[in-house]
Amino acid sequence: MEEDFKSYLRKGGFPVVNVYPYSEMERDKIIFDIYNSAILRDVIQRNNIRNVELLDRISKFIFDNLGNLFSAKKIADYFRSQNRSVDVETVYNYLSALEKAFVVKKVPRFDVKGKEVLKTQEKYFVGDHSLVYAIMGYKDRFISGVLENIAMQEMERRGYKVYVGKLNGSEIDFIGEKQNKKIYLQVCYHLSSKETIDREFASLGLVGDNHPKFVISMDSLFKDNINGIEHKFIGDFLLEKW
Repeated sequence: MEEDFKSYLRKGGFPVVNVYPYSEMERDKIIFDIYNSAILRDVIQRNNIRNVELLDRISKFIFDNLGNLFSAKKIADYFRSQNRSVDVETVYNYLSALEKAFVVKKVPRFDVKGKEVLKTQEKYFVGDHSLVYAIMGYKDRFISGVLENIAMQEMERRGYKVYVGKLNGSEIDFIGEKQNKKIYLQVCYHLSSKETIDREFASLGLVGDNHPKFVISMDSLFKDNINGIEHKFIGDFLLEKW
């Protein structure tokens, strides 16, 4: 199970790279070509985008900030800090075009206490996490965002409407809602210390309902249940019924 998940973590889910034992270099080249094809055909041509370089930079900004909260304004501010004049409306339009082509996916933020969807500081993820490695190169710092990407996609595959949670200044990685079902989810790389365990379980402990709550990570031996919050190895979580 662990080895299979690690393989998926690195390869991603595109069928073409999972049916033949390509080398890492060959695999990244194939995925890079898929990205270029999707950008050219589905984004630039369909939306009559003229500033192709800006579109590519926005796309890479998302890849580089996978799992981080940000807004179109933050992207525009970032480019201005690089001495590039970009208005927020253009960023919104380009993000929308990327989302329509399934290159990226926006996950809005939800105020658990106020029970409302917030209009700022959402998270963006990618259509397949292998795009991050193929376009940006493999970097260890991407791992947490990639794990979140995998978890979010599995929730959506199962029919959940997915939100990023906000509760009393704390962040809940994901809230999933489907009809009368709801789950809460924290995602981390490793529960490597007591401080990390306390932090990851604490935000879920603030939620005052009895819906299922999970902390998932790469730890396959840690099987603790803290105050009704279950820890699961992410590979098990992806395959189990919940």
